[in-house]
Amino acid sequence: MFRSGAAELPLHGGRCPAWLFARMRELGSAICEAIIIEFGTRELLARLADPYFFQSLGCVLGYDWHSSGLTTTLTAALKEGLNLEEHGVALCGGKGKVAKRTPMEVEALGDKLTTRKVEELKRASKLAAKVDNVVLQDGFDLYHHVICFDERGNWVVIQQGMNVESRLARRYHWISFKVRSFVEEPHAAICSDVRQDYVLNLTSKLSREAREVSLDLVKEGNFTKYFRELKHSSQRTLDEILGNARYLRLPRNFPWNALKEAYELQPKSYEELLEVKGMGKSAIRALALVAKLIYGASIDWRDPVKYSFAHGGKDRVPYPIDKPNYERSIAVLREAIEGAKVGNKERLNMLRRLSALTKL
Repeated sequence: MFRSGAAELPLHGGRCPAWLFARMRELGSAICEAIIIEFGTRELLARLADPYFFQSLGCVLGYDWHSSGLTTTLTAALKEGLNLEEHGVALCGGKGKVAKRTPMEVEALGDKLTTRKVEELKRASKLAAKVDNVVLQDGFDLYHHVICFDERGNWVVIQQGMNVESRLARRYHWISFKVRSFVEEPHAAICSDVRQDYVLNLTSKLSREAREVSLDLVKEGNFTKYFRELKHSSQRTLDEILGNARYLRLPRNFPWNALKEAYELQPKSYEELLEVKGMGKSAIRALALVAKLIYGASIDWRDPVKYSFAHGGKDRVPYPIDKPNYERSIAVLREAIEGAKVGNKERLNMLRRLSALTKL
């Protein structure tokens, strides 16, 4: 069961030291391998989708609990440390330009997955990114995207957005077990240190009518008539409703080409509408505001945002990383894993008993 909570994620400069990243890769993959041996790949994915576990894992590996870099560095370490052949799990994607290569990285693993699973993973990756950048407009722009999946096609998406003005990040967790629709209540969790006063949350059940009307508007194709009606007076109405939420203002230049292409394609669902080339923030927001201001369709304006040190922190807070202790942790866990592989789970069972004692 997924819990809700908060984590501070201020944007930090600098890089993870090479000596720390190498240890994060070793210990991170060892922890994940132990979970896979004991519980299977599905359980590992479920834990990565839990923001508490994800944050705690980053802290155990020595990264700052409140840093935006925890997300990008932890997933990069797991990406290097895990693979389908040895662990039955792989990660694709990353930060910035690397995120855009996610579909190609998934395709490169096609010899270990069926063609259907490859296409399903690519679609899940693209839609999750599109939803958090376009359907949920909260003032945070995505700059990091990773999809983690197993050989059965189960997947988790972990992505992060940046708000340049507040210099804060926001993390979005998805898991295939939970997703019944990519456009309605699809998240396992959304983590942020700040709650926005107003958000265009078209993923909410309360925004279902706005999505339906938006789709009807596209299929009808008579955009010009509606947008002319809104051009002069409606922004004042929106300002009264939304205050200074500038990222939710009516677009100055309407994306006619994207709307025209959508009309020609006649999408059968809102998900198909999102897959139309050029259907970005402006187009989706314009359609939703037409649905609201002319037809009175309901929109949910509420922010849907829903956590530890074991080896120290890279910024020497709360204390410097203890390298010998870090190495011992890796050695102990590796020994337990190697024993479990040949049928001796005594060490893993010991670690489980120690875990139980820490909860007393």
